[in-house]
Amino acid sequence: MINTGKLAGKTILITGASRGIGKAIALKAAKDGANIVVAAKTAEPHKILPGTIYTAAEEIEKCGGKALPCVVDVRDEAQVQSAVEQAVKKFGGIDIVVNNASAINLIGTEELTMKKYDLMQDINTRGTFLVSKLCIPYLKKSSHAHILTLSPPLDMKSYWFAPHVGYTISKFGMSMCVLGFHEELRPYNIAVNALWPRTAIQTAALDMLTEKQGAKYSRKPEIMSDAAYAILIQDPKSPKATGNFYIDDDVLRSNGITDLDQYCNDPAYKDQLMPDYFVGEDPKLQSSRSFLNFDKETSAEKGQSAEPQGQVAGLFKKIEASLTEEVVKSTEASFQFVVTGKEEGKWYLDLKSGSGKCGQGEAPTSPDATLQMDSENFFKMFTGKIKPATAYMTGRLKIKGNLQKALKLEKLMNSLKTKL
Repeated sequence: MINTGKLAGKTILITGASRGIGKAIALKAAKDGANIVVAAKTAEPHKILPGTIYTAAEEIEKCGGKALPCVVDVRDEAQVQSAVEQAVKKFGGIDIVVNNASAINLIGTEELTMKKYDLMQDINTRGTFLVSKLCIPYLKKSSHAHILTLSPPLDMKSYWFAPHVGYTISKFGMSMCVLGFHEELRPYNIAVNALWPRTAIQTAALDMLTEKQGAKYSRKPEIMSDAAYAILIQDPKSPKATGNFYIDDDVLRSNGITDLDQYCNDPAYKDQLMPDYFVGEDPKLQSSRSFLNFDKETSAEKGQSAEPQGQVAGLFKKIEASLTEEVVKSTEASFQFVVTGKEEGKWYLDLKSGSGKCGQGEAPTSPDATLQMDSENFFKMFTGKIKPATAYMTGRLKIKGNLQKALKLEKLMNSLKTKL
């Protein structure tokens, strides 16, 4: 997406702009010569996450923009108010708000603590409402006023809620803000829209979730920043410029950009990109081509039955025979598997000492993670046709307990692949 200069001199307040998609949007606007308010929590370097509000500000100014780094926790009204006042004092007003800050916790209802539930609601829904609310008086005075929120289309299907009710409520709460603000603020020529990615985007959150294995199956943050730029340069007075729930690649195609391969982290995997949440059909019904299709021949094409009798039991026998001290050292975790469907049953895999143990029934010691999955998908996961991270992100794998240790199965799959 070529810069047009239309955002030159415009003041844009972006929450969560110290890294990831928020920073990518800031850098894109900075190339026009925009003023960027970097509203984020990270003032000191984080031990894991890259970037601070100050390093982001330096990058913005190197790109040709002006930056105002502000320490902002969007849950704190006083901090948000202070950032707004500083922006108005330094730049004379606020033209655009980008609600990017978000919290994610993809676990089921019983396992989600109320503290984590409240965190997601406070950052996602309440934070979007609060930041927008405090900026509205200044947006009303702007001749180019926009609110852009990074939230999904309001597709009220139960399968978007079931795997992680708490998270979905918080993200749909952001989208409900978009729907309401659009109608409320339309008389003031303030365009209000949402933007969401069709595929997974490589961010620090994705890297942590998939232990960086998801990078090649995702797109770069720049696809979101280019799409955001295309939205924000629109005339807010245009009736079509407000009230939209945009998807990133749709925006780019409508602006004449047909080469989407440029946004892939690894173009070799352009046909195996992970779909993002809340887009498309029921994840359980999506074809394997929609996510990680490692074996394009189906069982039927190979002349085999879809699920041979006893394949899960046979699989565990092969796993048991393949366990080594090296495999244990690379995993260091114990798992309880609850298999549903045609081969219903419980299995365990203890990879904490020696050469490991596995068998049928309850785990002899408390497992680090309990994983529940249909037997057909379970077999596919252990034979490399479905990645554990992908199965989890698409709702086919349910995890209780330590998520990070559960996703170590990715490494285990790779080490056992040739033997299974």
